[in-house]
Amino acid sequence: MATIFKSTEREFKEDVHKIDNFRLFSDVSRARKGVNPTSLNFDLRQLNPDQYCAAYHFHRYAEELFMIISGSATLRTPAGLEVVHSGDIIFFESGETGAHQLHNHTTEPCIYLDVRSYIGYDVCEYPDSNKIFLVPSFEIFKKEALLNYFDGEENIRDVWKELENGTKE
Repeated sequence: MATIFKSTEREFKEDVHKIDNFRLFSDVSRARKGVNPTSLNFDLRQLNPDQYCAAYHFHRYAEELFMIISGSATLRTPAGLEVVHSGDIIFFESGETGAHQLHNHTTEPCIYLDVRSYIGYDVCEYPDSNKIFLVPSFEIFKKEALLNYFDGEENIRDVWKELENGTKE
């Protein structure tokens, strides 16, 4: 069944978990209509003047596409800064080359459609803060904690001995 999201029914609400400089508003009509996509996720966003859409980031397992519906914003990518305008479509591939962030440098709201693939999980990386974000568990780690696969596994025989002797819980 097709679900139509009428422009006259839009209601933008701020995510209560956002902080200053990152006050992004999303249209809540999708949730109101009970649309919960499994593979192709989307949101209509309103980025108000002097706000950033999110921390500068990239997705390891998702592609993303923005279409600017109205207004303008400055897009940050690994290639630098570029102003995007109403009607522009921006594709972000997965991986470091797809890193992105929008900033509304104007005095008017910028409204854009955010479409992204979703395979049930993702890993987002934040180059400015050196964080890794696991989706959907919402666990966030510092990238410096990256370890070798066998770190901490050197004493496996001792672990097994404890298990065989019933001394390991």
